[in-house]
Amino acid sequence: MLVGIPKEIKVHEYRVGLAPAGVHELAVRGHGVLVERGAGVAIGFTDADYVAAGAHIAASAAEVFERAALIVKVKEPQPRECELLREGQIVFAFFHLAPDPLLAQRLLASGATCVAYETVRDAVGGLPLLAPMSEVAGRMAIQAGMHHLEIAQGGSGVLLGGVPGVAPGKVAVLGGGVVGANAAAMAVGLGAQVTVLDRSLPRLRHLSELFGNRISTVYAGGHAIEQYIGDADLAVGAVLLPGAAAPKLVERRHIAAMRRGSVVVDVAIDQGGCFATSRPTTHQEPTYQVDGVVHYCVTNIPGAVARTATQALNHATLPHALALADRGLDALREDPLLREGLNVHRGSITHPAVAEALGLNVVEPLQALA
Repeated sequence: MLVGIPKEIKVHEYRVGLAPAGVHELAVRGHGVLVERGAGVAIGFTDADYVAAGAHIAASAAEVFERAALIVKVKEPQPRECELLREGQIVFAFFHLAPDPLLAQRLLASGATCVAYETVRDAVGGLPLLAPMSEVAGRMAIQAGMHHLEIAQGGSGVLLGGVPGVAPGKVAVLGGGVVGANAAAMAVGLGAQVTVLDRSLPRLRHLSELFGNRISTVYAGGHAIEQYIGDADLAVGAVLLPGAAAPKLVERRHIAAMRRGSVVVDVAIDQGGCFATSRPTTHQEPTYQVDGVVHYCVTNIPGAVARTATQALNHATLPHALALADRGLDALREDPLLREGLNVHRGSITHPAVAEALGLNVVEPLQALA
């Protein structure tokens, strides 16, 4: 199969669908790989590196999309990329369709097969392709939040770790999954006072065992959310319902109760955000303020550390990219865990959570693939 790697065109997105090492794995299995010129140059992967790994270099994205049967990307196809998609083509990428009905309609109209990293499952029910980016995003949430607490960035001027004689800053993490655990680890490492809120008691118990008395764990009832978010210098939204829109757990009044110059980092913004005041931003213009609270709602947070993020993502996605290249749609028919990633196929929505969020009918994946 001919596999295409286009250059990402989302604002300040420098990750790439496959690093040269992944291209080599495809090439030695007999697949052709077509990489758009300059696709990885921003993170140190030159065209010469890709050629050495066995790829051919395409002069344009149009050439990649026109010729390749399997497209491996990072972020969801942008409008001009959607115009290049065609029926029978497989696209393997992040899609986050629940909050984006316009993108969903473009993909449905294209007739392409869209396999979403964020809904592929593993044998224990986890999200193995989302996990590495969640690890990056959780850690970056604290790094970005700490930066935007600086006075020059509109923040309150609080140093999260404090200094002798001055108390550390307070961090509230809403959601104790992969993003939340990594955010907590970073905040603890800086010396902040950290509280993780979640509605899963087993998850809270696990985090308590992991971090001991270095964090507080709190059941995320409405009163607790109001109390801990309102008192936080930095609040991180780390809530995920796979494939579905994120629930709005933090209301506008909770934001209004925060101290001026506090910072909100909504990592759930890819799925619509879990703060009522959240709206998508970019690395170019990452923040805005509501009621004096700085909001950082960048939809591709890991893109800020694109080399690390690309390598981490590739380690997780490559086995599935190889399966799709080797067997095409049969890989989806034969592997129920990879099939969980099927969101769109030839004009139909095939993931129930995505369909529910968009208010559209769902077609059972095997039925659609038949």
